[in-house]
Amino acid sequence: MDSRRLLRMSATALAAAGLILTGCSGGSDAAASRTTTAPPAPSSPSGAPKLKKYYDQKLKWRDCGVEGFQCATLRAPLDYAKPDGEEVQLAVSRVRATGPGKRLGSLLVNPGGPGGSAVGYLQGYAGIGYPAPVRARYDMVAVDPRGVARSEPVECLTGPQMDAYTQVDQTPDDTAEINGLSAAFKDFAAGCEKRSGQVLPHVSTVETARDMDILRAVLGDAKLTYVGASYGTFLGATYAELFPDRVGRLVLDGAMDPSLSALDLNRDQTGGFETAFRAFAADCVRTTDCPLGTGSVAEAGEAMKKFFRDVDADPVPTGESRELGESLATTGVIAAMYDEGAWPQLREALTGAMNGDGSGLLALADSYYEREADGTYANLMSANAAVNCLDLPPAFKGPADVQKAVPSFEKASPIFGKGLAWAALNCTYWPTPPTGHPHRITADGAAPILVVGTTRDPATPYHWAQSLAGQLSSGTLLTYEGDGHTAYGRGSDCIDTAINGYLLEGTPPQDGKRCS
Repeated sequence: MDSRRLLRMSATALAAAGLILTGCSGGSDAAASRTTTAPPAPSSPSGAPKLKKYYDQKLKWRDCGVEGFQCATLRAPLDYAKPDGEEVQLAVSRVRATGPGKRLGSLLVNPGGPGGSAVGYLQGYAGIGYPAPVRARYDMVAVDPRGVARSEPVECLTGPQMDAYTQVDQTPDDTAEINGLSAAFKDFAAGCEKRSGQVLPHVSTVETARDMDILRAVLGDAKLTYVGASYGTFLGATYAELFPDRVGRLVLDGAMDPSLSALDLNRDQTGGFETAFRAFAADCVRTTDCPLGTGSVAEAGEAMKKFFRDVDADPVPTGESRELGESLATTGVIAAMYDEGAWPQLREALTGAMNGDGSGLLALADSYYEREADGTYANLMSANAAVNCLDLPPAFKGPADVQKAVPSFEKASPIFGKGLAWAALNCTYWPTPPTGHPHRITADGAAPILVVGTTRDPATPYHWAQSLAGQLSSGTLLTYEGDGHTAYGRGSDCIDTAINGYLLEGTPPQDGKRCS
């Protein structure tokens, strides 16, 4: 797999309700998921008068150390309710429009997560890999959201502590294992509060959307042009909800459904991974080297479950101090579900693990967690939990609720269901109370917004895109009939042509257009 594709996998791996493996936030009350209350939008073009100093700031661009890119620091209030108080410093990067053709302004990109570095995504992929006609007409711009990467990063655990955390058994079989998993989540939350207590209450998606509006104004754009992937679609939709009159051309690729509770989001996403696994299995059993056999998809699923049981009971060596147990093995398999280009790598890794070498699956899990060879981690997992646990109430009140929900998760995915149900427990112990709630987003008065869904997307199930497009007053749905997470820039000329045309001309494709 080429390095660009690996970067895209990493950047968008923690999608949507996101990071099911660390749990996502959200209420378990189905009625609450349909509430329509929305956060108030600022009443003046530059927000409240006390925000004027932020909207009027000038960015000081400097060399990034990455050829062709410039960097700057954007100031924003830590707490929008106290704009005269503490500030956050947000990392911004851009690459100027290459021409030819008239410059159309700035195109802001976000790869998702929450917790993915937008600056890293821009410099490693979007700023050099987006279609040339788009890069010719737009300055490509990214800002690491508050709490992420270079922007006041949330920190929770040390590298060795993260190693231990990622190996905790997430399919507990008895009270002792349940207590061990609960203790791990509590320790993670306590670490976040200890190391990042000041910023922790202020990394919500609403606050990040407000930061984006400051950046829009500082860049000199009257409207926001934006491509958001995965969780980035929720960020983009939230921006449209807050600032409908400032919506320019918004592409929301691999869409989330903001009206769902966390219980529903997690369960839906669990079903998405099952759909993706079945597509992988159908491809695998047609090959001569499939480690899951050459029979039916159902038989391959049973072989996968047996493998997980085996490594749960007897972890596999990896050539280093960490062994491959069920948790890391599951993460490695899930990581490969995001891009069908990783399926050959997954076949090889599974074959190795089944023959006593877990290094291949461990490498996939490490890429998912953004673990470096020296044992350090990016702050992806910390930021992800911090944002998710603020945006929605916790999915479960305690382990007893998880136990009741496990059967419905296993119905959604016989392979991944139990582990992904227990993973959603983490926000139960979060030290900062949630500030958001599930609700429909209509963004009345916004210009046409393009919502993109992939029919076998593992992390953001296709029906989420259908739902978001239906909620948005100006939503238009574009469908990719295929595998993998997100659609833009993944090899479909039909998808890329439709999105490029929208970004360059301002006219979305016909609602309901389908590509393969």
